[in-house]
Amino acid sequence: MVYDLARVAELLHQRNTIDEQITQIIKRPVASGHLGEWIAAWVFDIELETSASTAAVDGRFLTGKLQGRTVNIKWYLKREGLLDMTTADVPDYYLVMTGPAGPAASSRGGSRLWRIDNVYLFDARQLLSDQLARGVKVGVASSVPQSWWKAAEIYPTANDAVLAVSREQAAMLALFRPR
Repeated sequence: MVYDLARVAELLHQRNTIDEQITQIIKRPVASGHLGEWIAAWVFDIELETSASTAAVDGRFLTGKLQGRTVNIKWYLKREGLLDMTTADVPDYYLVMTGPAGPAASSRGGSRLWRIDNVYLFDARQLLSDQLARGVKVGVASSVPQSWWKAAEIYPTANDAVLAVSREQAAMLALFRPR
């Protein structure tokens, strides 16, 4: 038992060192939200808002078909079919990066690894309209049907033509896939 405590303490020291190095690069604390926004900005040419506390909008696309459109970026370490949505100041799009798919479940017994297996692009207004029509709660952890996730996938499978992932972007995202 004491060995386990000492081992966890040592691992946390290592993690803190790594987190400090990442913080120096992204200029924000290491959390999936901040890091996901930074990664998405690099991969998808998004200019992030200067303040991380701007409501609903994390940035704007700088190039391509979506140039000038607003985006709310999410990075969920596991895809459980849930999406944090807003009804006020609705962005144009939700760009969602996820780890592996799995059921929404207890946090006991399972790790959430820092990886990107899939990327999805949701038209925020269409999704909001659909959710309200279905009578689904909109807010934190809104349940989104599997059919919407499938239709919104842009990486590794391209099911949404609104934002085509280039080879270069796919290569950048592949850096975050499991080895």
